[in-house]
Amino acid sequence: MVAKGKRRTSAQAATGTEVEAWVEGLARLHARIGRHFHRAEPRQRVAAYVRGLLSGVERKNSWQLAEHVGEATPDGIQRLLSTATWDVEAVRDDRRSYVVEHLGDPAAVLVVDETGFLKKGTQSVGVKRQYSGTAGRIANCQIGVFLGYASRAGYAFLDRALYLPQEWAADDDRRTEAGGPAAVTMQTKGQLARTLLARAIAAKVPHAWTTGDECYGSDGSLRGWLEAQREAYVLAVRGHTYLWTANERGVPEQTTVAALVPTIPETAWTRLSCGDGAKGPRLYDWAWAKLPYRTAEGWAKWLLVRRSVSDPSDLASYLVFAPAGTTLEQGVAVAGRRWTIEVGLEQAKGEVGLDQYEVRRWEGWYRHITLALLAHAFLAATRAHAATTEKGAV
Repeated sequence: MVAKGKRRTSAQAATGTEVEAWVEGLARLHARIGRHFHRAEPRQRVAAYVRGLLSGVERKNSWQLAEHVGEATPDGIQRLLSTATWDVEAVRDDRRSYVVEHLGDPAAVLVVDETGFLKKGTQSVGVKRQYSGTAGRIANCQIGVFLGYASRAGYAFLDRALYLPQEWAADDDRRTEAGGPAAVTMQTKGQLARTLLARAIAAKVPHAWTTGDECYGSDGSLRGWLEAQREAYVLAVRGHTYLWTANERGVPEQTTVAALVPTIPETAWTRLSCGDGAKGPRLYDWAWAKLPYRTAEGWAKWLLVRRSVSDPSDLASYLVFAPAGTTLEQGVAVAGRRWTIEVGLEQAKGEVGLDQYEVRRWEGWYRHITLALLAHAFLAATRAHAATTEKGAV
């Protein structure tokens, strides 16, 4: 993992044999996506661009990447991200299949989350003063919604979408000037997540669960859609989220998560780890209550609550939809997988320059983000292969 605020490349301290294997792997990956570039010049330049993203260049902007690949000006790289003809969605699909080939796991978890990209000025598509979890405050930024893939072999990204605030979606002139599609409409982050999930499901990406934070779990329409697809989920929810429970006479009644949590008896809490972190097992106290919802046959819904061991007032709540035989331990394990996308985004920013782009237009954002996530997927596949090799040598 990259330390926060520190940028480096995974090529550091590599052996000659490892570097040779990486070069061969990159060549195969380039051959895979090369068919989506109709001319030789952008086809060759995309290979150099991805190598530059994987390099030790301190700032992976167009000037420094151009210098790294031996070009006198950044014009060629800027063309690659703006006017060159290539199919960015087809490259996205190839990256998804590459991730599945190297990390595919029927027990994998799909993870939705967003991240902010701090910006100056008002010209970059989708930019406005809005809350950024990256900055921990309201800041001038763009927001991207991402779909991560967390498997037992590792984690990478399947998809991405740029969040377009209402004032951008409603302003035809401003949106058109920034290259936004004429037919685009304002979509919530939950709606964007649904689009990303729908593409993964349609592509038959192997997985067993979906998870995400309160932004997605508190979206009732997203939860309803997942239930209609028979997609198991563990989604964090806000305290004011309404749910149905049963009173002491067994009669269903509506309440909020915040009102229900204090009624949990002390005997209902179980201490469990939701996975290993940098300092070892991440231990919390957990409570688990089945909810009286009418669901599809063989399925059920639960409220899952997490409590800090050191600060009992620090609580997090989740709604769970899963096969009826699901256990508390399974729910806790899935909840713990959400951290992988935070680590993945930190890695993608620190290792392959996910946030170091200088483009302002719609097409440029999607092209850079897609190629940066392709570079990150290559690192994830390389790590998975190295771990398998090391395990086999023991």
